[in-house]
Amino acid sequence: MAQEQQPPLVDAQTQAKWFSHVRKAHLTETTEDYVELIADLIQARHEARLSDLADRMGVSPPTVSKILARLKEEGYIEMQPYRSIFLTKKGEALAKKCKERHQIILEFLIKLGVSEKTAEYDAEGIEHHISEETLKIMKAFKR
Repeated sequence: MAQEQQPPLVDAQTQAKWFSHVRKAHLTETTEDYVELIADLIQARHEARLSDLADRMGVSPPTVSKILARLKEEGYIEMQPYRSIFLTKKGEALAKKCKERHQIILEFLIKLGVSEKTAEYDAEGIEHHISEETLKIMKAFKR
């Protein structure tokens, strides 16, 4: 029985760059998810509250509180104790970018024939790891 030939490994530096890119994307995922959700809540309800974020993210209020403190420190949000949460200009810009990226990926997947439910789920993960080159091609895709 003949052994199946395995494809060669890429060089170590190239593979290290790929993994580095993924680790960097993981670091920004939480920021992007929270900023995008805050924008959605403000649009739908005219306010974003810590309890709503905790419910929708499926995490505890103390977890949300820690993340919000970091987002405030990084300049994405403004908030005061027991008040609504607001996006800064920086936060609004990031939310807009994330929403556009999500929509491009969602529409692309649906054009490929993926069900809307699955496309929504998949777009949520893909949006944090996609390159600008691939996103541009997806946006231009006509079928």
